Amino acid sequence: MFQGEYDVIVVGAGHAGCEAAAAAANLGAKTLLATMNMDTIAQMSCNPAMGGVAKGQIVREIDALGGYSAMVTDETMIQFKMLNRSKGPAMWSPRAQSDRMLFAKKWRHVLEGLENLDFWQEMVVGLLIEDAEVKGVRTSLGIEIRSKNVILTNGTFLNGLIHIGDKNFGGGRVAERPSTGITAELEALGFVSGRMKTGTPPRVDGRTLDFSKMEEQPGDDEVLGFSYMPTNKPSKQRSCYITYTSEEVHEILRTGFEKSPMFQGRIQGLGPRYCPSIEDKITRFADKNRHQIFVEPEGWDTCEIYVNGFSTSLPEEVQIEALQKVPGFEKAKMFRPGYAIEYDYFPPTQLQHTLETKLVKGLYFAGQINGTTGYEEAACQGFMAGINATLRSQDKEPFILSRSEAYIGVLIDDLITKGTEEPYRMFTSRAEYRILLRQDNADIRLTRKGHDLGLVKQDRLNRLNDKLEYVEKLTKFFNKTSAIPEEMNPILERLGATIISQKMKLIKLISRPQVNFESIEGVDSMQLFLDENGMDREAIEQAFIQIKYSGYINREKENAEKITRLENITIPEDFEYIKLASLSSEAKQKLTEIQPKTIAHAGRISGVSPADISVLLVYMGR
Repeated sequence: MFQGEYDVIVVGAGHAGCEAAAAAANLGAKTLLATMNMDTIAQMSCNPAMGGVAKGQIVREIDALGGYSAMVTDETMIQFKMLNRSKGPAMWSPRAQSDRMLFAKKWRHVLEGLENLDFWQEMVVGLLIEDAEVKGVRTSLGIEIRSKNVILTNGTFLNGLIHIGDKNFGGGRVAERPSTGITAELEALGFVSGRMKTGTPPRVDGRTLDFSKMEEQPGDDEVLGFSYMPTNKPSKQRSCYITYTSEEVHEILRTGFEKSPMFQGRIQGLGPRYCPSIEDKITRFADKNRHQIFVEPEGWDTCEIYVNGFSTSLPEEVQIEALQKVPGFEKAKMFRPGYAIEYDYFPPTQLQHTLETKLVKGLYFAGQINGTTGYEEAACQGFMAGINATLRSQDKEPFILSRSEAYIGVLIDDLITKGTEEPYRMFTSRAEYRILLRQDNADIRLTRKGHDLGLVKQDRLNRLNDKLEYVEKLTKFFNKTSAIPEEMNPILERLGATIISQKMKLIKLISRPQVNFESIEGVDSMQLFLDENGMDREAIEQAFIQIKYSGYINREKENAEKITRLENITIPEDFEYIKLASLSSEAKQKLTEIQPKTIAHAGRISGVSPADISVLLVYMGR
């Protein structure tokens, strides 16, 4: 049935698996996507949303490189918001509420349209390995499928165990069986594994809620979307809502603590720090008498509601009793209770920057198997693993993004350098170059790289070049054009800015924090430029950001270049750190374990001090 050999086999069809399979197929690899259930491809297991702080930047980066998450999100969203508009552009983050069923349907349609991609529905229970190199997979039916590379994107399915109160049962998601066999086989090969936990809230019947008692949260007036290419965005939006718990709700929840798997020690894995369960919140933040609940529709044509902020594994009867004390939920009916799930993961310090494992050549890990949480974090890992597995099969150089090039680079470097003992989530604060890594310039940073790989088509590159040409024209126009006091002062007074007493170049005026495009759009000289060159709002926004923040941007570029010089100082493979007497004991241990490729990589390892780096630099003759 499976004649010949695949270039890449992807195990698992969640967000990581979908992007991995698509990237590999689009790069020309003969690819197989193996999943236990083809009806749950790209299932949004938890909240029906994409993007958010730092996560939205990741989705735009995937799009700029030629991935599909942005396009699928744009065409299946029911609401769009650009978060943090009141802050600087480094913090602006797109977020979309998605139609959960349409999202999965669209992803499957995309994948089925890729000519190099085959599908197989069955559990993969083992790997074919010869001489520390992967050769394929073995299924539950005993079928052996040969491949040059294998990408594991198992999500929460590896020995998944679901907890609801004092009940527990095997499952990768509710009503879906766990994946067994792979963990034990990997451990036998020398891999170290651990357990993590995540959770999900109850889903309720929206027909039984009183939305008049909640705060409405409509979407933005303008649906900007994620993709840099034209997409079919919605012409209307659905609102979300906010309500709050109370002390009464908290007291009811506490009655279930004696049956809580978390408090009774039945759950061993650590859960996500930044998305705690409701029982965890009322314990850790005992001084708070209420917590926000975000009421989120699951789609256009369903009454199912996701109760964001109420993740729990308490007994189902406690969940519904507490929920019905929340304003607007007095008559709520539950579709299914919230639950916690434990699953196996493999500390990511066992990986290279390509996401290939150090122990087995051609074997890649992506997504929650690496200890991350979130669709976006999983998708970008799958995308990078798909690219690198394909490049390996084609005997080409790997594709690695640095910390100054993309949030994707920050995420992967954090994982393999520092590891994680709790579910890793991306934040803007994790990126030291976040002024460079904005959501608005992901195409400028990455589209040419995607084109060089073969993932970005010429029309997308042409679109980027047109944008850059417009930005350059506009910047030159601002540099040479002056505003006169008679025309500009009424605008400046209205904005609360200092008026001018003589002509002033527009570029100086634009550098002022109060002045934006809308405020000068009607100025005669500006209108003349628009009449001659047309309106390109995306390029105009880009020009304004570059002008206003040029000092900060240039300073960060200089810092990035200094670090890049350290990235160019490579460390020999199998370097014997133990022989350097001047290194600290902790540095010797961590450096030997992680085997960094460069001095810069070594400097980011927890426990390696600047003094240790100085020792290495001296040894390298620097």
